[in-house]
Amino acid sequence: MSEILFVMSGVDFWTLADGTKHPTGFWAEETVAPYEAFKAAGHEIVVAAPGGVVPTVDKASLAPEANGGQEGADRIATTLDSITELKNPIRLEDVDLDDYAAVFYPGGHGPMEDRAVDATSGKLLIGALDSGKPLAVICHASAALLAATYADGTNAFAGYEVAAFTNAEEAQAGFADKAKWHLETRLVEAGVDVRVGEPWAANVVVDHNLVTGQNPSSSAPLAVEVLKKLA
Repeated sequence: MSEILFVMSGVDFWTLADGTKHPTGFWAEETVAPYEAFKAAGHEIVVAAPGGVVPTVDKASLAPEANGGQEGADRIATTLDSITELKNPIRLEDVDLDDYAAVFYPGGHGPMEDRAVDATSGKLLIGALDSGKPLAVICHASAALLAATYADGTNAFAGYEVAAFTNAEEAQAGFADKAKWHLETRLVEAGVDVRVGEPWAANVVVDHNLVTGQNPSSSAPLAVEVLKKLA
């Protein structure tokens, strides 16, 4: 079957407004749920990260309260440990878009630190959008869209309907007053049409070949929409 590219954050921290480096990385469920769905459908996964660095999981995403209890947390941790592709990423700089049937950006606060300002990632996003291939982005990974700009400074995703982690969710997570900037606000400023759903409830938005999810609860439904496009 075809290969799906997972583009991961390469950092293990998020710099807050006061200069503090908050430990983070990628969010477990947002990687595990789509991975399981894509593999079950027969697709292969290739993980890419800046410089080929092994991605770091946000430890908060492994906690029982983030996974519906201890049983869910244990299952997520076990599955995550079994994903060998995460332990052997390729260099994002070496990615050839033609090799992949779809592109997926998992979330976590990590992308707020590096994907939001990564020109290499920005070019890949523009290429994926223009290719017509399924392009999926979830939660804080929508920060990567901010780096997808043309030479004149306009954003490639301006006018697109997108779901992303909301200001309300950031406030409820306790980071609204600590963050340097808010994802929903920045996307709107870039001309992106952010479709806000209820906090923490699944919200997936499809606009042409772009599939976006608001939060961890949107991970599995987002994968379903991607698979529909690959069918």
